[in-house]
Amino acid sequence: MKPHTIEREFGVPIPGEIVEPSQWTKTALKSMPAEGRLNWETLFGRSAPVVIDLGCGNGRYLLGSALTRPDLNHLGIDLLPVVIRYARRRGNQRGLKNLKFAVGESRELLDRYVEPGSVAEIHCYHPQPYYDLAKVHRRLITPAFLALVHRTLIPGGLFVLQTDNPGYWDYMKRVVPVFFDLEEHQGPWPDAPKGRTRREIIAMRKGLPVFRGIAKAKPGLSAIEALELAEQLPPPVFNADRRYREADLLDLG
Repeated sequence: MKPHTIEREFGVPIPGEIVEPSQWTKTALKSMPAEGRLNWETLFGRSAPVVIDLGCGNGRYLLGSALTRPDLNHLGIDLLPVVIRYARRRGNQRGLKNLKFAVGESRELLDRYVEPGSVAEIHCYHPQPYYDLAKVHRRLITPAFLALVHRTLIPGGLFVLQTDNPGYWDYMKRVVPVFFDLEEHQGPWPDAPKGRTRREIIAMRKGLPVFRGIAKAKPGLSAIEALELAEQLPPPVFNADRRYREADLLDLG
């Protein structure tokens, strides 16, 4: 591999090699369907299990997964156009045909555009904890959202969670097991010991705790039952601790 084909951030290589321009592809999902839901076979040109990364940032995790698991289709979404531009460029330059990126909101994606029971894995790394009380209602991980994730996954599908915020993790441990069998993952991920995401790299370098979990969708739980359970659970009201806010300022690009 030529030196100029390797990209790094914080000294950690971005997964994959920049291939010859003739092999570049287009990873942009520019718009959602005007009506109906996404058709995975049409979107990717083949039928394969689907992996979704909610709040994918600059695409580091999905790049690595798409490269090492070419038999799976991957979709990343993030609210920030700037990070999606990085993600798309990198996906394009690596010639990844099993990868798409979109700008958008995670709840809306799952609720309006993804067919229930059609996704093998959903990943959510470092959802924004929101430190200001006026923005607490914007926290992504809520009981209703977990019910939506459960509805979206295939039976036994995986929901992968990660945060460096102790308050958020304590809340997740309370509500996630209602819908999923949650197993805490101790230590770094084997496939990316220096970090699956830019935020994880930053957190580890700053000595922040990183909490990781793999949750398997509970069988036999209908969408209606999941929503009924969600109504009985507390909202994500917790102390996010402003000491962790400094790392947020670095988590762009």
